[in-house]
Amino acid sequence: MSDMITADLVDLDLAARTKQAAARSLAERMVALGRVTDLDGFLADVEAREAQMPTGLDGGIGIPHCRSAHVVEPTLAFGRAAHGIDFGAADGPADLVFLIAAPAGADDAHLAILSSLARSLTDPDFTAALRATTSATAAAALLRGEKPPQAEPEVPGTGGEAAGGPASEVTAVPGGGAPAEPFRIVAVTSCPTGIAHTYMAAQALEQAGRDAGVEISVETQGSAGFTRLDPAVVAAADGVILAHDVPVRERERFAGKPTVDVGVKAGVNRAADLIAEVRAKAARGEATAPEDQDATGPAPGTATAPAPGTATAPAPGTAAPVDRGGEPGEGYGARLRAWLMSGVGYMVPFVAAGGLLMALGFAVGGWDIDKAPSVAEHFAWGQADSWAALMFQTGGLAFQFLVPVLAGYIAYGMADRPGLVPGFVGGAVALTIDAGFLGGLAAGLLAGAVVRGVQRLRVPSALRGIMPVVVIPLVASAVVGFLMFLVVGKPIAALQGALTDWLAGLTGANAVLLGALLGLMMCFDLGGPVNKVAYAFAVGGLTTPTDGSLKVMAAVMAAGMVPPLAMALATTVRARLFTRAERENGKAAWVLGASFISEGAIPFAAADPLRVIPSVMAGGAVTGALSMAFEATLRAPHGGVFVVPLIGNPFPYLAAVLAGTVLSAALVIALKSHRGRPAAGGDPSPSATEHKVAVTA
Repeated sequence: MSDMITADLVDLDLAARTKQAAARSLAERMVALGRVTDLDGFLADVEAREAQMPTGLDGGIGIPHCRSAHVVEPTLAFGRAAHGIDFGAADGPADLVFLIAAPAGADDAHLAILSSLARSLTDPDFTAALRATTSATAAAALLRGEKPPQAEPEVPGTGGEAAGGPASEVTAVPGGGAPAEPFRIVAVTSCPTGIAHTYMAAQALEQAGRDAGVEISVETQGSAGFTRLDPAVVAAADGVILAHDVPVRERERFAGKPTVDVGVKAGVNRAADLIAEVRAKAARGEATAPEDQDATGPAPGTATAPAPGTATAPAPGTAAPVDRGGEPGEGYGARLRAWLMSGVGYMVPFVAAGGLLMALGFAVGGWDIDKAPSVAEHFAWGQADSWAALMFQTGGLAFQFLVPVLAGYIAYGMADRPGLVPGFVGGAVALTIDAGFLGGLAAGLLAGAVVRGVQRLRVPSALRGIMPVVVIPLVASAVVGFLMFLVVGKPIAALQGALTDWLAGLTGANAVLLGALLGLMMCFDLGGPVNKVAYAFAVGGLTTPTDGSLKVMAAVMAAGMVPPLAMALATTVRARLFTRAERENGKAAWVLGASFISEGAIPFAAADPLRVIPSVMAGGAVTGALSMAFEATLRAPHGGVFVVPLIGNPFPYLAAVLAGTVLSAALVIALKSHRGRPAAGGDPSPSATEHKVAVTA
């Protein structure tokens, strides 16, 4: 630790007023000492980590951190800001800012030391000393741990063991008699980077456990590796706390115990509440289980391993995969959006693989390749048409999975693994009755709801072992099949047919307006939920291709190419309006835009959303409208300019993309020119900062 923090890396009068400026000011000290090789590249990595989850902590602490290829050696910089800087903490701005820089391949020993610092930040005496010191040298010494350890008071009745040794704590029984067994909790903490929040959550839980008289053992699954909890400790535990933003490794160890499942930041900020919550669940006799266990499994306090091959869901109160890490108060609309995006997210790889294989088949074998006989019976190694038919038919098989995968993973997002079987079955029924994409959405939601309902039933203990592998899939699949075949399927199929006919008949102004709307949606959040809705709408039309649905697919892909291409053009034409990092991103944006990867514009939108996003939305709307007006068509759901041979009316189509790109670039340049050139290394303008905070919120 002696080399990680020196007086040169301490600023007791940090003047920055935004978290970006604070990170830059502290990072410049690292650059000056040769610890960081590329200032802008490193700050981009810090910003990317900040975008995953704000790094502000209760108690006036901001701890931006990242692993970066631009870091030479593990380094810590500390700044103290009298006015406070907003890092997204619930209790207000931070006056203590710690910038942690770890190399991409940092060794475990260095990361363990940095993790130890993260734990220290939960100690009020430690932070008070940092606020009181007037010397950078003294502050650096404190951060290096050069402070006499304070002896902890003995806990009465423990034989002199410090409060940190929970194994010997006991709770006296009122009125005398034998001491009662303490309540025992095991916990796991983990965060995406595994440097700070992982260990701070662990420290907070341990401290809250001592305050509550609870035995708590924490397993930190961070970048410095992890040591598994003793199986005997897990077996004896009365409850489980999982505070994590990445999947918990070997989660099945905690089967059948009352479980609280939250994000890692809740472990830092609400440790006492989490302990109270898990104790309340145990008192109610709730045997909630992690994702690989039966929701109706063993009673609290037991440690029964699942039968091999079982795959079950959490009981009521345990979050499904897309619910984990959320905070209280999240509405049903947010959960519904997450469930739907779960299905779309798993569907997209099938779209890309199947669609591009079909597109390559068309490119090699011509438009009548769909009439070729099965390659299983007719295949000639030396004929291009046979290879084209092979690609087309393989892609077609992948495309047949779109609706079942969509439905299956919507149900998975709602009810975990037990939702997969009824979800896939419901999606297959949707295809059978021609309910298409809309039927898949309905089947997924129905399957998830039915499974969650079955999980809430109280069943005899004799049936608990077969619930996850027999009863839940059987009952849920039967109910979903009945509903899809006989109740909701036919009306949805009629609606899908009407939508298909409407798309097929789109002409003139109606087609242009739809193209403009889809263009706006594709450019609104650059790969986010709104973008995915527009893209899913277009892909859904390809399952029953018509001239109208092929026009929609063309308009959606054209508009999606505009944002990164526009930013690439803007950084080329007026480079001085952009930072060095943005200019570098602009070079990559040429390729990303040409490949139909809208996310290539995200770095620009994150830095200046109220100038960039309206500009690219305007260009996307123009491109979508022109594509529809030119009656361009597209059979491939992905590929950008690399599938131009598959585009109907390709030259007008490319002209539409060019028009939107030029318009967006011109608008961005005009708006940024009005603002003026950004400072080379200081604070961004107040308006830009306010814009970014607004969009983040």
